[in-house]
Amino acid sequence: MGRRSFAVRDLGEILNHWYAGRPLRAIARSLAVDRKTIRKYVALAEEAGFQAGAGNAPPEGWAGWLAQRTSYLAAKPRPAPTAPQLEALKPVILEWLQAQVPATTIWRRLRDERGLQASLGSFRRYLRRESPEAIQASHLTVRRPDPPPGEEAQTDYGFLGLWQDPWTGKRHKVNAWALVLSSSRHVFARAVFTMDQRAWLENHMAAFTFLGGVPQRIVPDNLKAGVLRPDLYDPHFNRGYEELAHHYGFLIDPARVRRPRDKPRVERTVPFIRSDFWRGRTFQSLAAINAALEVWCRDVAGQRIHGTTGERPIDLFRLVEQPTLLPLPAVPFEIAHWTQAKVARDCHIQVAGAWYSLPYRYAGETVAVRLTSSLVQCFLDHELVKTHVRVAKGRRSTEWQDYPPEKTAFFRRTPDWCREQAKLTGPAIANAVEAILEVHALHRLRQAQGVLRLGDKYGTRRLDAACERALAFGDPAYRTIKTILERGLEREAEPGAVQGSLAGAYLRGVEEILAPHVPQEVR
Repeated sequence: MGRRSFAVRDLGEILNHWYAGRPLRAIARSLAVDRKTIRKYVALAEEAGFQAGAGNAPPEGWAGWLAQRTSYLAAKPRPAPTAPQLEALKPVILEWLQAQVPATTIWRRLRDERGLQASLGSFRRYLRRESPEAIQASHLTVRRPDPPPGEEAQTDYGFLGLWQDPWTGKRHKVNAWALVLSSSRHVFARAVFTMDQRAWLENHMAAFTFLGGVPQRIVPDNLKAGVLRPDLYDPHFNRGYEELAHHYGFLIDPARVRRPRDKPRVERTVPFIRSDFWRGRTFQSLAAINAALEVWCRDVAGQRIHGTTGERPIDLFRLVEQPTLLPLPAVPFEIAHWTQAKVARDCHIQVAGAWYSLPYRYAGETVAVRLTSSLVQCFLDHELVKTHVRVAKGRRSTEWQDYPPEKTAFFRRTPDWCREQAKLTGPAIANAVEAILEVHALHRLRQAQGVLRLGDKYGTRRLDAACERALAFGDPAYRTIKTILERGLEREAEPGAVQGSLAGAYLRGVEEILAPHVPQEVR
């Protein structure tokens, strides 16, 4: 049996029962008093010479008699070990109470900053004893006045129950998302299987369509699909929710964490939906649930007499609140999924099972990614840094310009690129590159790239002449063209003069062909 405190009158009632001859067990059961307490005061009476039923009760009555024994009935309880510490901190405590600092906050500050050893329960008992008016004021509920029509709506999720799919037999957890207009109390609700970001946005869009307008301010619960970091002064919202609010023109004003009184008008709505709409009914599909729920919001919840307003919510909504709602935008909202991804060392991010390249300077950064049905957009500090056309799961979307040029030269200069570049440089160069790439183009791609790079060093005119001479030799290879340029042989006599030596080129190499035409001093 729990401990309780007694007035003198209560203790006198104990002795009245004892003096009437009742057993201690019966007294304890009747008065809800521990038998140890009863024995304590019975022993006090017996020590004074009183006996049960002896006819010698005190003339002032048991309560008056006990009031004279102040040593046993001290007005104040025994001081706890932390009482002196609390007494020393009393000026600070009273100052904070006058500033309307919550009791729990005061206790936490004293514990962390002043080394208070008292528990929270002991601290609250001390406040009740020393400043009961402050404790009473902190527990008062001040009902907020209703906002003007069209200004506010409150939203929240709540569990409805389990639903078994009649086709598959699978059981699903069904949650209801509810939106309540704070002025008229008109309700919209929607059942969902998942509470992800897309469902959160779709719920709002369905509610605005049902209402035919948009409230100026919405007070949501701190669900991650809508509010990433709850904070009274600087909340951080989900980017998709921010886009929705910007598109429809409403303000997001999230409730504080674990403060259901910040959205009281929606708190009782989900239990009402569960008891009045959900229980005892069966449905064939989620679509059937939501179709019936929309009818229920209009014809049942909307037609009832509300206990606070004393009016039908749908009447107040149509007559007063609906005309004050913001109009629906002409352009429909496109739902985008926002997520975050880190740019890997290969300059790619992985999103929705696919890979997308970003400029190499962003390697190691974490970017915000916006996914729609057709596009993937990457943002860093709200700045768009890359856009891709969305590809299927398991595929890659790579743009070679996202890599450093020196790292991608081989991959960017494809055989087709080499052919086109050679045509723009010179006819002999084009023929030489075409001959190099004629067989096993990818295997000989570096040769073609090397031939084109020779123009940067020797000029396109000399390169074209060297390619013409190499073609005449029947060996338009990179090493042949390079040797011709290094030794200046592209300016020698017509290559037809050495046609007879072609056979030796394939047996002894290009040096044998070129040797007769190399000046003596070079040899």
